[in-house]
Amino acid sequence: MKKIILLLVLSATVFSCKNSEEKNQEAEETPVENVEKIQTYKGDFISSDGALVLMGPNFIYGVKRDMLSEGLAKQVAAIKKNDYDMVGVIVKGVVSENTDKESEWEEIITIKEIMRVADKPSEVDIKLNETEKKN
Repeated sequence: MKKIILLLVLSATVFSCKNSEEKNQEAEETPVENVEKIQTYKGDFISSDGALVLMGPNFIYGVKRDMLSEGLAKQVAAIKKNDYDMVGVIVKGVVSENTDKESEWEEIITIKEIMRVADKPSEVDIKLNETEKKN
């Protein structure tokens, strides 16, 4: 009788250890989905009245203010002819939901790298009466 109980306890222990090892392997193989995806975005950048905006052919994002975006705004300001000129840029960044309640943007982009800034303003689709920028 003792041999049967010992055999049952031993076999239960072996099967339970094997099962927990399989669970650990499954947990290790599960990919993490919250990894930031840095992508490249090409569009027109505008800095006007304190707002930073990146507008592409099928997107428009508010730009999160940080040292990199402020540096981009300064580069663009040197190229603009008036306050409402947009300048073509290529940047790498992460788009996320906007958590800032003061801002109206649903999604914002956090710029991670400035790849290229055009050397002249983008062509305008509609020409309005504008005044030249005073330096």
